Amino acid sequence: MGNATVLSIHVHPVKAFRAVSLREAAVEPWGLAGDRRWTLIDDGGKVVTQREQPRLALAAAEPLAGGGVRLSAPGRAPLTVEVPEPAVTVPVSVFGTKVEAVPAAAAAHAWCSAYLGVGVRLVHMDDPATRRPVDPEYALPGETVSFADGYPLLITTVASLDALNALIAEGRAGDEGPLPMNRFRPNVVVAGTEPWAEDHWTRIAVGEVVFRAPKPSGRCVVTTTDQATAVRGREPLQTLAAHRRIGGKLLFGQNLVPLSPGTIRVGDPVRLLDQPASGTPAVGRS
Repeated sequence: MGNATVLSIHVHPVKAFRAVSLREAAVEPWGLAGDRRWTLIDDGGKVVTQREQPRLALAAAEPLAGGGVRLSAPGRAPLTVEVPEPAVTVPVSVFGTKVEAVPAAAAAHAWCSAYLGVGVRLVHMDDPATRRPVDPEYALPGETVSFADGYPLLITTVASLDALNALIAEGRAGDEGPLPMNRFRPNVVVAGTEPWAEDHWTRIAVGEVVFRAPKPSGRCVVTTTDQATAVRGREPLQTLAAHRRIGGKLLFGQNLVPLSPGTIRVGDPVRLLDQPASGTPAVGRS
């Protein structure tokens, strides 16, 4: 991969809230430390994301020592939420997967509900080592994930975003590009690769941490949401549908599962450990 390096690192303490950029992050078996350990659920226990509530893009969750978060959003006074005691759990549905999670204090439910204008609850994943397995179609035994869509980490590359933006510029009406990387809500952004090289990665090292790459990421309507305004458009899905539709999925980025512990840092080298897989990338549920 030549001189590929980590350009940026991001976590999302509350799923669907604004990303937090870091200089370094500890890698846990289920993802980056502090990433998507909290999520909102509706009255039926279903996870609430920007798919249903694009205004979540404007909400922020500052990570606190001990795993708590400080919530902030337009029109709302900030609220500090501590990690709840795991005395009682509630069932949560994450894209059809059933998971147990611990409800936050009532004040957190009220704060989030008032912001969105609908009834929601904030819940915490107390034990990511046991609560939710990775999609068995692509998992190795014992692999688990937090409240991320499907896999512990998502990695994207600057070269692929540049290539996508060039395609958008060729085909768009003139009002939706270029798009920033935050549309794709990655954990790790890499510079110094060829466009779409990540489609065919199978095993890489980021610094000294080893990851396997089970499948590229199939993208959804969240990518059409401007993360600074919460306004939706047509891109990038319109262009991905024309140029990056494989197996019924619109692909951008690569999912990762850690194979070793450690810490990743901005500036770390990114190395291929296996020869890239040839042929059409594998696709499946993200």
